[in-house]
Amino acid sequence: MKQTPVVLIHGAWFHLSSWAGWAERFTSHGYAVSVPAWPGEADTADLARRDPGPLRDLGLAELTAHYERIVRSFDRPPVLIGHSAGGLIAQHLLGAGHGRAAVAIAPLPAGGVPLDDQDRPRPWPRPRLWSPLPAGSIRYPSCEPLPRTRFRHVVANAVGETESAKLFDRYAVPAPFRLLADLGLDGTGTASTGTGSGGTVVDTANPARGPLLLVSGQEDRMVPDAVTRAVYKLYGDSSAVTELKQFVDRGHSLVFDSGWHSVADHVLAWLAANGVEAVAAEQD
Repeated sequence: MKQTPVVLIHGAWFHLSSWAGWAERFTSHGYAVSVPAWPGEADTADLARRDPGPLRDLGLAELTAHYERIVRSFDRPPVLIGHSAGGLIAQHLLGAGHGRAAVAIAPLPAGGVPLDDQDRPRPWPRPRLWSPLPAGSIRYPSCEPLPRTRFRHVVANAVGETESAKLFDRYAVPAPFRLLADLGLDGTGTASTGTGSGGTVVDTANPARGPLLLVSGQEDRMVPDAVTRAVYKLYGDSSAVTELKQFVDRGHSLVFDSGWHSVADHVLAWLAANGVEAVAAEQD
């Protein structure tokens, strides 16, 4: 008998410790859980806020390659669970045949789906979350924090003020300018999933990939529910298992706020329903 590996992939502006509850819960259910840091990521959110410099040149292609190397190091394909940018990376790896199954939670969009919808009210000024680079800039030499007030408005809007403040202190960290641009958070509203410096292509048509679960929060203001539904439709031509779960009254913080248990338990039940057991029998 051998444990099924699970890799948890966090997104921009959040420290890897945001997965602490999930790691404990999945471990208690028998999975072999790994929560890899980004290249150069500090051990704690506090240290990352003090010195984000080691992350300053990190882009989406480099981050995706980092996780691909980790996933390939396992002796059997792991379950990939990603939040926000991590959800985009999880979809890429699954589509490329590097995962047993994947769960993309409030994922930044794949396949050119716009993050900003011209027909709905914008929760932040058009459409960026941070100050853009000067015109003509080529390099991305630094990192940008998500301000506390903006974190409250677009990440932790579905919880109370007190909880939002605690979540910010525990998990919020600066993100590299270069990565933000690759993810479409630089004022374009569209992720670089096949063109530009991001180059993280998601194969939505692969019929041989493992099962995929897309998860959205219906109060999410960073990756709105409508965006995740649009990504779900991209998989319509694939015969592989693709499912969508929408959580009512949940925002972008749904993986690390006080309601994370219900999301994690749904994922555990979904894995079991799709035959992804925590402990699998050895094959001859």
